[in-house]
Amino acid sequence: MLESLKHDVCVIAKRAQTDGLCMHKSGNFSARDGDTGLIAVTPTGLDRQDMSARDIVIMDLDANVIENESGLRPTSEVLMHIALYQARPDVRAVAHTHSAYATAFAVINRPIPAIVYEVANLGLTKGRIPVAPYGRPGTPALAESVSAAAAEADCILMERHGAVAVDSRNIYEAFLKVAYIEELAQLYQLALTASGGKEPTPFPQEELELWAYPAQIKFPNA
Repeated sequence: MLESLKHDVCVIAKRAQTDGLCMHKSGNFSARDGDTGLIAVTPTGLDRQDMSARDIVIMDLDANVIENESGLRPTSEVLMHIALYQARPDVRAVAHTHSAYATAFAVINRPIPAIVYEVANLGLTKGRIPVAPYGRPGTPALAESVSAAAAEADCILMERHGAVAVDSRNIYEAFLKVAYIEELAQLYQLALTASGGKEPTPFPQEELELWAYPAQIKFPNA
């Protein structure tokens, strides 16, 4: 069932480990099928080095397991994924990581400002990556906190926990966003260090919203 979706989720989960965004059993990933509304989500308690597409669990948005071919349970944080899909019907994929720099700012409950223009593609509405208030992992409280923060941005820090990103296209794009969270967190830390702790000047949201592909570029037969 949904073999292509399961394959994509598995590939991205493995890449997250290869790229150092989360290690072994930490973090979780999911994608939603546009036709059925079902989600493919990574399992709990399985090292991604050993993961295959048949280990990806299929669920509905009522938290019912529809298929778990290898007998594994879905990630214990699947309620957060479900809440994000319910709060944002446009969302087709969720990526949650424990990358070091992003998690460090999540630990100190510090939003990351828009200090480079590339964040114009991160689905922000207030010129920052916000921090969702702490909720115990796996609980409805965490699901509610993160889904509420998703009303502000596609990229979110989870207080004392990690980072999460959503995307309306696919799991690959959600993964890119969560990777950019870590890159931005590293740049922010470097800027703070270089300036002796002085806050860098962020881009206002109004400036970020002005970005457009250059109209001067011309294509044949256009």
